[in-house]
Amino acid sequence: MKISDILSTDVIAVNLDTADKEDAIKKVIDLAAKSGKILDVEKVSGTIYEREKLVSTGVGKGFAIPHGKTDSISDVVAAFAITKEPIDFDSIDGEPVRYIFLLIGKENLLNTHIKLLSRISRLMNKDEFRERLLDAASPEEVLAIFKEEEKNYFDI
Repeated sequence: MKISDILSTDVIAVNLDTADKEDAIKKVIDLAAKSGKILDVEKVSGTIYEREKLVSTGVGKGFAIPHGKTDSISDVVAAFAITKEPIDFDSIDGEPVRYIFLLIGKENLLNTHIKLLSRISRLMNKDEFRERLLDAASPEEVLAIFKEEEKNYFDI
């Protein structure tokens, strides 16, 4: 499964205005709800916030990947946002976050979930890729950048 298969322009935001980490997660979950694949937004929110309490999903290099697994979705759900301003996300490297990739998997699809997390992390670790995303002016541009990078990067 490609990352670009689970993203659409409906679930991508550029210049997302957020107050803090909690607000950012809430807004990205709201964005993900536009996919039509979330059966219970409250349960999905609970899953994401519970996972975040264990250890911050701010993985470094200005990137966070809040994620979790629940059967309160009909299929894998994703959303991606670039924040208007850097926000404190309690990141592992102590740096603020601009890129937030939300991933929600089904309980019985652990393998798919882990593969997607790995692919997202590999892409987001690339400095040039992140810089290109930061220059994107629209969800359409963001999606095109993901598709182009996947074509060059993964043998899928």
